[in-house]
Amino acid sequence: MAWTKYQIILAFTLVITGSINTLSTKWADYIKSESSDGQIRPFEHPFVQACAMFMGEFLCLVTFKALYYHFRRKNDGTEDRHDLVKGNRNFSPFILFVPAMCDMIATSIMYVGLNLTYASSFQMLRGSVIIFVGVLSVAFLNRNLVSREWIGILFIIMGLAVVGLSDFMSDDGNDSSYSKNNVITGDLLIILAQIITAVQMVYEERYVAGLDIPALQAVGWEGFFGFSVLGTLLIPMYFITVGPPFNDNPRGVLEDVLDALVQMKNNYHLIMAIIGTIVSIAFFNFAGISVTKEISATTRMVLDSVRTLVIWIVSLKLQWQQFHYLQIFGFGALLFGMCLYNNILILQTYDRLYNLLARRRENDGQADPIVNRRADEPDC
Repeated sequence: MAWTKYQIILAFTLVITGSINTLSTKWADYIKSESSDGQIRPFEHPFVQACAMFMGEFLCLVTFKALYYHFRRKNDGTEDRHDLVKGNRNFSPFILFVPAMCDMIATSIMYVGLNLTYASSFQMLRGSVIIFVGVLSVAFLNRNLVSREWIGILFIIMGLAVVGLSDFMSDDGNDSSYSKNNVITGDLLIILAQIITAVQMVYEERYVAGLDIPALQAVGWEGFFGFSVLGTLLIPMYFITVGPPFNDNPRGVLEDVLDALVQMKNNYHLIMAIIGTIVSIAFFNFAGISVTKEISATTRMVLDSVRTLVIWIVSLKLQWQQFHYLQIFGFGALLFGMCLYNNILILQTYDRLYNLLARRRENDGQADPIVNRRADEPDC
């Protein structure tokens, strides 16, 4: 079935805004500006950037409310039938507090890791979440993974190992921000964050999925809780002294929000990058939810892989990293593993072989009860 123009626009929006989100965050890391001590420093404020991301998620709640009241003003009852606002609204928002805290911790750790490693590696390593979701699903959701899913996880692990090896073997010359120690530390932090993200996903599947909460509303509430709590935590972070490579600010603290504001004031490019993060994450969540509803969740996963490819190509074009042939094999193994785990390749191959067998049996005039029964069944 061919995609409609609306579905094509949604898919394009998902890939572009998702790519912009990671690239704008990494762009901010590269921008240098005068700090509060008068020195020119790169903008290394991952927790401020995480706050910006949660602000973008909170915009999804604003969008949900606007859409709901827009349909409600029509007075025809469509506010309860439209896909973007349809669902249960009689729930306590605090049911989303736990996943919001998981999201806050994972995002903060990932942005610290992104400061230390490459944007493409950041995006590729996020695929490791499938491993931890699979293991936690077996442990806490009593799910049995079939052999195909375990093989998919194995390919993902192989891909992660190759991506990590390519980062270790990459040489960026005199760029001290990409020392082998920093890059490997950043990669490990990103993988650690995926464990927390997996906990969030399993929690949501067990305690939130059955509540039928509209997706835009759920994302918006998680953004609200994440922004509120992390914004408050910026106060004690202002006084916590840390060591390298996490203290590249005038006071050597975990996060210096005042210095971040000064740097943004002194370089308008930083303001553009932060706005890019806020706006792109809002549109990315909106497009992602819409793609899942209009097309399928597996299509969303494939488009997310396309986003990884876009980020990698742009990073190479902007010379944010050097090309290494191992990255091709690592990305290929990750993509194959994710497709195998989500049953994309298997289903397509099975359907083609099955249809070929059915046509051959028809041409030979052989009746097969299994084939005939399958042909009579309606499409799912």
